[in-house]
Amino acid sequence: MKEISRLDLQKFLSNSPHDKAQFVQDLGRAFEEIGFVILKGHAITSALTDPLYEQIKAFFDLDDAVKSSYEIDGMAGQRGYTSFGKEHAKGRTEGDLKEFWHFGQYNKHPDSKREQLPENISVKELPEFNRLGKKVYQALEETGVALLQAIALYLNLDEHYFDPYVRYGNSILRPIHYPPIKTAPKEALRAAPHGDINLITLLMGAQGKGLQVKTKAGDWIDAIAQEGDLIINMGDMMARLTNNKLKSTLHQVVNPPKSLWGSSRYSIPFFMHPIPEMPLNCLENCVDEAHPKAYEDCTAGAFLDQRLKELGLKK
Repeated sequence: MKEISRLDLQKFLSNSPHDKAQFVQDLGRAFEEIGFVILKGHAITSALTDPLYEQIKAFFDLDDAVKSSYEIDGMAGQRGYTSFGKEHAKGRTEGDLKEFWHFGQYNKHPDSKREQLPENISVKELPEFNRLGKKVYQALEETGVALLQAIALYLNLDEHYFDPYVRYGNSILRPIHYPPIKTAPKEALRAAPHGDINLITLLMGAQGKGLQVKTKAGDWIDAIAQEGDLIINMGDMMARLTNNKLKSTLHQVVNPPKSLWGSSRYSIPFFMHPIPEMPLNCLENCVDEAHPKAYEDCTAGAFLDQRLKELGLKK
C-alpha cells in the first residue's frame, strides 16, 4: 500500500448492515497494511476546531515564564505544559523541536475506591482555552469509541469490547506547537520517527506536508488530509494486543524547507488510552503457529510508565 485510504465514518454509523460491514473490512485491512487511514464523516467540525486553534495559538504566544508556570513537577508531562525540546523519540537523545499541552480525562470513574487519574490544569489567562479543550476532547473521544467498535468487529470480538476500557481511560488531547526554526538543526526533527504509545490516535490539523508514514517497503510517504479530515493510526498498545496483526507504523514530522523555517506548525493529536488496568495480553485469536506470541503479558499502565521513561518525560 503506497497511499493512505480515505474512509467515511458515516458508513459505520448508518443503518445499512452492508455499509457497516464494508467499513469494518476496509478499516481493518488498512490497519493491517499500513496502520493509517484518513477519516471523513465524523462530528469534528470547523465550528468546533477553528476557535480552539485560535486559543492554542494564544497560549503558545504567552511569555515563556507564564507557560512554564503550568509545567508541573511530578506529572511526567501527562497534564499541562511540556516545554520545547523536552520530549524525544524512543532510542534518541535529541529533543524534538516542539512544545505541547495535555488535556486529560474529564470523566470520574464511578468506583470511588479506584485510583483516579490526574486532574486537568486550567490556564487562568485563557478561560476559553480550557472550555474548548474539554469540548473537543469529548467529541474526539466519542469518535474514537466508534472506531474501536469497528476494530473490535474486525478482530471478531464483541462490538463493545473496548468500551469499558476507554470510557474512563487515560486519553490525552495534545495541542502541539512546532515553533519557527531559527538555526539549522544538527540532527533534531520536529518529531523524530516514532510509534505512538496508545491504542489509536486521532489527529487534527495535519493539512499540508510534514507528517510522513513509513511503508512496509521502507519508503516514507506524505500523510496529507483534506480540510476537515482526521488522520487515524494504530498505537503500540493495539499492536501488542493484536500480536502485530494491526500495525503500529513509524511516522515522523520532518523539518520544512529552509524557505518555510519562519513559520510555525500546529497539530492536535488525540491519543486514545485505556484505563491503566487494561490487560495488553495478546488476544488468543491473534496467536497461532504462524504468528507466535510476540509480547509478554502486561497492563496498559505498566506499559505507559515504561514508555514515558524511554521518552525522557519520567525518571
